[in-house]
Amino acid sequence: METSTDLVERLAALEARVGRLEAPRPVTGETVLDRLRTEAPEGSGVAFAGSLALPGGRRVEWQMGHPASGLLDADWSDIAPALAALGHPVRLRLLNAVLAGTRETAALVRTLGDGTTGQLHHHLRELTATGWLRAERRGCYDVPADRVVPLLVAIAAAGGPQTGREGA
Repeated sequence: METSTDLVERLAALEARVGRLEAPRPVTGETVLDRLRTEAPEGSGVAFAGSLALPGGRRVEWQMGHPASGLLDADWSDIAPALAALGHPVRLRLLNAVLAGTRETAALVRTLGDGTTGQLHHHLRELTATGWLRAERRGCYDVPADRVVPLLVAIAAAGGPQTGREGA
């Protein structure tokens, strides 16, 4: 049986490992495409990353990559609920408001305009059930750190507001 000291040591080792995995990597002359060609299985993959400061001083840095074969061979119907949750204009406005710092239910109801608190809670339930939002405490919501960059990638991929475009 493990002692509390063993658990503390294992947790510290795990936190250190996660910290190394999530640490920002130095920018070199190598592009993301170069890395995919050399590191992804069969030189084929998809990657996305982001580094941003959110209102309130929160900083999010996150990256993810997938081998293309895993994505192409997967059953996409499993992710339909998460994508459907993003398919409603009110939910997108709510996510945008939460990222901008509006996190309390009382303030979020104003995002609906003429909507009711019942409608707000319906949309908040959809977003929390699919992982786009997390209830930090009763009446207070946040976008989990591991969903901020994927959300912004989805917005950008769907043709969201653009200030510039980098191509291959």
